[in-house]
Amino acid sequence: LKIAAAAMAARCHLAARFHRVHGANVRLDASRTRATRVESFAHGLCFSQEPLAPGQVFLVEIEEKEPGWCGHLRVGLTALDPQRLEAVPEYSLPDLVNMGDTWVFAITRSHNRVAADGEEAAARGPPGEPFLRIERVRIPRDTLVGRSRPGRYSHILDGLYKTNVLPATARRSRIGVLYAPQPDGTADMHIVINGEDMGPSARRLPTARPLYAVVDVFASTKSVRVIPVEYGFPSLQTLCRLVIQKHITHRLAIDGLDLPPPLRSFC
Repeated sequence: LKIAAAAMAARCHLAARFHRVHGANVRLDASRTRATRVESFAHGLCFSQEPLAPGQVFLVEIEEKEPGWCGHLRVGLTALDPQRLEAVPEYSLPDLVNMGDTWVFAITRSHNRVAADGEEAAARGPPGEPFLRIERVRIPRDTLVGRSRPGRYSHILDGLYKTNVLPATARRSRIGVLYAPQPDGTADMHIVINGEDMGPSARRLPTARPLYAVVDVFASTKSVRVIPVEYGFPSLQTLCRLVIQKHITHRLAIDGLDLPPPLRSFC
């Protein structure tokens, strides 16, 4: 188990950056962990540097928004090798999808949960445990959850802070994509928004071919940053935060606790 976790950690470290192939309006930073759309509202397609392993989540955080456009981030998976594309399409939906072997999900402000066959979408609820479990995948939830930082209007979101849940398209929101293998040899694609599994948004993906993450920095989403995800046990710092947050009634009460400044800021 330790060997498998170490192998996954090493692979995630290598894959936690964007591919050199991207849309015409995308600019990557030197580390290729931040993608910014510098013009227009389209040509913002990005891909993961490496194909994803089964159960490996490619996670991004929304860094900047650009008001005035209709639409938000789009994420998904593709079996197309970015390096072999003659040209990067203008849009993930429908252009890249129409090229085949690509599955993309448009993120909206709400109602992102996908209902299973014959079931209604479950109501959104606060995360109840430190791990997110999808099929056989077990991921520390803490890294997956976006938390907005105090600002001029942050008091408006106090109710959301109590459950550590941000709107899907808000700044600091974290959105990830992964695939979970199925007994028939195919896989289901899952979207994770702030630590919550949205359900299988695409089914019967082929696992015989490498699958790359797709991130379309579209419309009102202007810049995103890749967040490395560590698989294994939560850190002591994370466990401390979970205990502290369970026993406070308001996020500003953290300021009055006798804590080391780095831990107070982390909480």
